[in-house]
Amino acid sequence: MYSTSDFRNGLKIEVDGIPYEIAEFLHVKPGKGGAFVRTKLKNMESGTVIDKTFRAGEKVEKADIQERAMQFLYRSGDEFHFMEMDTYGEVILSAEEIKGADKFLSEGETVTILYHGKNPIGVELPFFVNLKVIKTEPGVRGNTAAGGTKPATLSTGAVVQVPFFIEENDLIKVDTRTGEYIERTTK
Repeated sequence: MYSTSDFRNGLKIEVDGIPYEIAEFLHVKPGKGGAFVRTKLKNMESGTVIDKTFRAGEKVEKADIQERAMQFLYRSGDEFHFMEMDTYGEVILSAEEIKGADKFLSEGETVTILYHGKNPIGVELPFFVNLKVIKTEPGVRGNTAAGGTKPATLSTGAVVQVPFFIEENDLIKVDTRTGEYIERTTK
């Protein structure tokens, strides 16, 4: 069990049998009355966000979430095929279960599949992935002084804003949490 003093962003808790991830929290100590914690909780099954207030020191259940490392094999329509790293068994998830992680999934990538009981409820990507730029406009000489950006389409189909000096076939590092360009890379 967790106490409200253990709360941090990303902590997985269970409220009324439903797994939630803490998106935001704020400890509040009013001048009058007891302290409390305001939270924004993201439902890990449906993706909806709710506001919930807990009394300071209140106990909450730890979410019964299992994490399994899997390798992304391929996409077939709206189905995503993964292989379990230890048993080599294949798991097929729908686009709904992936919840937008497909923007940064490339074949051979190792990800973490989250399970609540026996049901898969989501995919955790690595924080950073290296992807190839397949389409972008060429940079115009003189535009770099302003430090502007331009859209670039990546090998997974995602579109991110990149600096003007990035060209087609460059490898770039992207933050999967925000979808932002980090740096140009060579591997």
